[in-house]
Amino acid sequence: MQEKTQTFYHILPNGVKIVHRRNLSPVAYIGVMVGAGTRDEAPEENGMAHYIEHCVFKGTEHHSARQIIHSIEGIGGEINAYTTKEETTFYAATLCEHVQLTLHLIAEMVLEPAFRKEETDKERMVIIDEIESYNDTPSELIYDDFESLVFAGSSLALPILGTRKTLRHIAAKPEYAKRWMAEHYTPERMVVFCTGDIKPEKIFRLAEKEFGALQKRLSLEVDSRLTRKRLEIDPFTPTEQEHSVSYKRHTHQIHAMLGGKAYQLGHEKQLPMFLLNNILGGGSLNSRLNLSLRESKGLVYTVESTYTPLSDTGYWCIYWACEQEHFEQSLELVREEIDKLRTQPLSESALRKALVQLRGQMAISAQNQENNALAMAKSMLYFNHAPYWTESFEKISNTDNRQLLAIADEVFVEANRYILTYE
Repeated sequence: MQEKTQTFYHILPNGVKIVHRRNLSPVAYIGVMVGAGTRDEAPEENGMAHYIEHCVFKGTEHHSARQIIHSIEGIGGEINAYTTKEETTFYAATLCEHVQLTLHLIAEMVLEPAFRKEETDKERMVIIDEIESYNDTPSELIYDDFESLVFAGSSLALPILGTRKTLRHIAAKPEYAKRWMAEHYTPERMVVFCTGDIKPEKIFRLAEKEFGALQKRLSLEVDSRLTRKRLEIDPFTPTEQEHSVSYKRHTHQIHAMLGGKAYQLGHEKQLPMFLLNNILGGGSLNSRLNLSLRESKGLVYTVESTYTPLSDTGYWCIYWACEQEHFEQSLELVREEIDKLRTQPLSESALRKALVQLRGQMAISAQNQENNALAMAKSMLYFNHAPYWTESFEKISNTDNRQLLAIADEVFVEANRYILTYE
């Protein structure tokens, strides 16, 4: 569908960015991504970004929570939101004919939340339940604990959900959340995004109407403080030795994670690193880790590797769970596989197969309009450009086996390994 798809860009005078990908779909994905997340929080306000994400759904100055829900779902739409370490995103899927109403409601939620205490107190309890559920899911919790280990001493180590203690603090007064939004929900940190069969001029006009009056409120004092937070992390500095940490979680299996720091968003080695991760333990059953630990030895039910680039740093990790008696053998096999990538270059045939596989995966993923819209918004937020998957793959396809070997040797070096286990 690429030849029938075009991407359009615009920036409002106040700094709000707009990206619209017009295609033939009668369904639009439309929303706003804000470049503010957990890493922008002070320790005592940990969980604020996620708390705000929840609370804006509980009513605005003009509409109740029920009115917002009925307005979107009454036209067959679906509204959603999520928080990461660096972004908070609000978006909806709706028929293209309803984008004006949909964007208006999203803008009202983002710019005019009411924070009525009787509603936010209920939402605080919902988040506490979410925390407890998360704590009961070791396969998810281990990612948070691993980030806390790798990025210890920085705000990236903070959990997205916060804690009971910090939630009590930030929910005590509506002014806390409103002040945080005033400092961080600023026009230069916002991207209005849309996909669907809609003329770009209409999207630009609607974005101007809803967000054009938003003033730049970021003072020099706040800007300096936020900049310091962004620079807390050394983008990619290996440690002196392999770190190993174990927590007692009383799980029936050992859950394990091994990984370390990696390249940030936009790094020249970011895209080859995605290819390397896909070979090692991406989502396919023929990944090296899956073949070694599961298919050949039957030591684990699942094993996967992940590469997560952030705005100024990143990390890679390998997750698996196994019985106690299989842990040492599985750990040894994991080390063997990453060391092979460091010391044994891929053959030309293996590299071609890896590229063919990745190309197919990227093409299939590109058919998911929701994921496309969110990836497009994030790219616009950081780079003012949203490439098609074919552009990204073309860059990856220029990678040779010597480059992959050098990247593996740099990233997977023992001095850049942390090991976390739940026992």
